[in-house]
Amino acid sequence: MRSGFFHSYHLGWSRADALVLLGELEESGLRIAHPATGRVLLDSHDPASPDNWAGTRSRVTREQYLSIAGLERLHAVGVRLWVRHDLDILMRMRRAGNRAVAVEFGLGGLPAHELENVVRAAGRAVGRASLLCVGFVLDRTGASAGADWDGLVVTGTALLDGWPDAVAVREDIASRHPQLTAMESVARSPWRVFGSAALSI
Repeated sequence: MRSGFFHSYHLGWSRADALVLLGELEESGLRIAHPATGRVLLDSHDPASPDNWAGTRSRVTREQYLSIAGLERLHAVGVRLWVRHDLDILMRMRRAGNRAVAVEFGLGGLPAHELENVVRAAGRAVGRASLLCVGFVLDRTGASAGADWDGLVVTGTALLDGWPDAVAVREDIASRHPQLTAMESVARSPWRVFGSAALSI
């Protein structure tokens, strides 16, 4: 069974963007430090992998995490993001080709109410963290996890074989992509948003 996810894509990602993202998430109640212990856990788990695969976890300080979250020296970094003291998800930042960084939130295991809170918080946070957010994908069930979202959102070259709740792309990609040009969308500058949840994002 696949887990849901929210991915956003950013150009010009830096440590400063990661710091703003973290601040926005924390304002919404999502924290990288455990509410009781204060521990920050890096996690090498891939959100697209099956739920029963456990990544390697290591404890770091907040400052150590921020020093690598700009991805100047690493291809990817994941951290546990605490929704409450007994519930967490994985947030991962990774290079998505030469041009972009993907910020990924795994949504597996969240009760419905918490899932919607996380989706709203992540959506607000990524929009404020980087002025160069070129698009995003929301799939609450993970049905479209096999799609090449990097190729669709960043370059507009990939085709869809599954459909998420919502996908946002730049206007230039929306106007030339063979599948998207035939679909209804909502204008949400600087993007076109497609899918059943387009109006609620």
